[in-house]
Amino acid sequence: MEIGSRRNMVSSENSPPLNSVTPLRRRTANRIYALIYASALLALFYRHVRQLLLLRFTTPVPVAAATLSLFVADSVLAFMWCTTQSFRVYPIRRTEYVENIPKVLKEEDFPALDVFVCTADPYKEPPIGVVNTALSVLAYDYPADKLSVYLSDDGRSELTLFAFMEAAKFAAHWLPFCRENKVVDRSPEDYFRSNRSIGSETERIKSVTFGLQVMYEGMKVRIENVVAKGEAGKEFIEKERQALSPCTDAVTGQSHPPVIQVLVDNSQDRDIAGNGMPNLIYVSRGKSRTAPNNFKAGALNALVRVSAVMTNAPVVLTLDCDMRSNDPVTPRRVLCYLADPNLDQSKLAYVQFPQIFQGLDRDDIYASSFRSGFQMNPMGMKNGPDYFGTGCFFRRRALFGCPMAIVQLEIPELSADHVVERPIQSRENMELAHHVASGDYENMTNWGSKVGFRYGSLVEDYFTSYQLHCKGWKSIYCHPNRPAFLGDAPTSLIDMLNQLKRWVVGLHEVTFSRYSVVTYGFRFLGLLMGLSYAHYALWPMWAIPIVVYSVVPQLALINALPVFPMLSGPWSLLYIFLFLGAYSQDLVEFLLSGNGATVRQWWNDQRICLVRGLTCLLIGSLEFGLKCLSISIGGFSVTSKATNDEQRKMYEQGVFDFGASSLMFVPLSVAALVNFIAFARGLALSLAGALAVESLALQVLLASFGVVNGWPLYEAMFFRSDKGRLPTNITLASAFVAALLCAAAFLA
Repeated sequence: MEIGSRRNMVSSENSPPLNSVTPLRRRTANRIYALIYASALLALFYRHVRQLLLLRFTTPVPVAAATLSLFVADSVLAFMWCTTQSFRVYPIRRTEYVENIPKVLKEEDFPALDVFVCTADPYKEPPIGVVNTALSVLAYDYPADKLSVYLSDDGRSELTLFAFMEAAKFAAHWLPFCRENKVVDRSPEDYFRSNRSIGSETERIKSVTFGLQVMYEGMKVRIENVVAKGEAGKEFIEKERQALSPCTDAVTGQSHPPVIQVLVDNSQDRDIAGNGMPNLIYVSRGKSRTAPNNFKAGALNALVRVSAVMTNAPVVLTLDCDMRSNDPVTPRRVLCYLADPNLDQSKLAYVQFPQIFQGLDRDDIYASSFRSGFQMNPMGMKNGPDYFGTGCFFRRRALFGCPMAIVQLEIPELSADHVVERPIQSRENMELAHHVASGDYENMTNWGSKVGFRYGSLVEDYFTSYQLHCKGWKSIYCHPNRPAFLGDAPTSLIDMLNQLKRWVVGLHEVTFSRYSVVTYGFRFLGLLMGLSYAHYALWPMWAIPIVVYSVVPQLALINALPVFPMLSGPWSLLYIFLFLGAYSQDLVEFLLSGNGATVRQWWNDQRICLVRGLTCLLIGSLEFGLKCLSISIGGFSVTSKATNDEQRKMYEQGVFDFGASSLMFVPLSVAALVNFIAFARGLALSLAGALAVESLALQVLLASFGVVNGWPLYEAMFFRSDKGRLPTNITLASAFVAALLCAAAFLA
């Protein structure tokens, strides 16, 4: 079926609107302020050039080093500010009119939908959480015969397969309950936790809800017990053992055949109300020692091929295993765009929903919501947002070439316009599905380069959307009042930093490839969209100004060396304006982003930006450099979705967890100690007379800003005794390095 074609419309002429676009009122203020701020930046670089021209071979090394490093830092800051303006020139907000869908498109003409859920490790990604994600989308308010859910288990775990065999049984009870009672929270865990059964509901509904909750809790206990034991084979009847046997067979290293199990077949299986259920298919792709597995992108491409053979829906939704549906009408909301005859459907590649997380502490101490990237910036991207890796509805056709030309595939059954006529479990289908999911299938094909999700970077989501936009595709950012999906963000500081470090390595892989946004992207994207993608691709560059401004002015302060203008001079007003202006605009945008944003959350967000620059951005860049030198480092690692009780308790209390013995905490701790020493030195120098106060005042203020931001780290170093305190070896190593730097600065 051609999505949005006029032949499927109830009425194409004078049909009610499906969506609308409203420019944000602050766009004019953004443009005016950008001109003012740009003028201030020009004045700043005028001063920098004057200072650089004064440098001579006889200039003291500390003065020359400070001058050059601050110039480089300000150059990076100015460039990143320019990229940020691409999001502020024309921000828009979209509104969907889901109630008009039946007036425009008949339900029997809805496009089929394939949902891809990805998981890789049953211990880092607990199967009961993955089950809740799958159940929440199986229960979508969408025709069951047009909905299929595919689970990619890259860990090839019998624990995960067992969990989904249990989920298939529970779905027969859960789906009709949601449909009959118009349940909104269709993740069982979320529904029962919210106590929706208490209130004005009838006794019959309360009784049914209680029985369903008992059934769910029983399933949950069985799944968690199996995970705790590490095996599942002994608890099943013969049929279930046969289904699990491919996962329990011995494998050699990373070489094993694929496992594909149809757990629910719409043509055969019925729920307790006698209605058909959506397809549920378990897929563990094959792996070969002679071919790279390409991590998540490889798993997604395997699902693209397997689903093409079995159902080949024209719309594909990709979800992380912890990103549960929070609104059952989300697919209908997507149709407000994919079925809109007023949009250029030939160029619309995907509809992206924001990543919004639940379970965050009140003040979001680790800035895990990542508001700028997932909620604020996408509203201003000219041709639509980048792909976030989850919560995205793709037009399958977009994965097979540019809008005007389709890449020819090696098997006709994989093409986007192929019509599946055989039953999903037919022998021919299953054999072909196993073939296209084999570990060496992609050898000598275009998969990952011209077809499917792109290889070559750990950030396959960014890289895929980047190439799609370069080829002329467009996307849409859909941000409804009720979040379409709710996920689980890392509640451990080290887990969050490790995840971001992986992003840094992946972004460098794109930046230093033939597809660099500097040499390739701007040619095909244009200025504004090129700046938007450059903002993300060059995000690791933030490490440069953050490191410089965290230590250089402070070390100069210890030496009583002024690097900023005197407080009473006019140039000091420029520095104060640039600092306060940037922070004020960021605060306003943060508060306007909605979803309960507070000033305290913003403060934690800006603090974590500094933490990132001194940890994951810095270490990730160094790790990429080592990788380029062919020095062995870790590859893709799964971010843990599991937390222990003490870790969760600290997080909920708003207490930072520095308990991991990680080298990433060394530069952060060194910077914190240097700022504290510099602040103390500044106070001492202030007693020396008015001249010292005038010339060093801005440096003292900067050091005090560092001390305030670093207070949780000082507590973790010296005052705390719980498991979240900074390990002694990290504290001692950091103190030693900080002492060396301060001594060198004092004696220089």
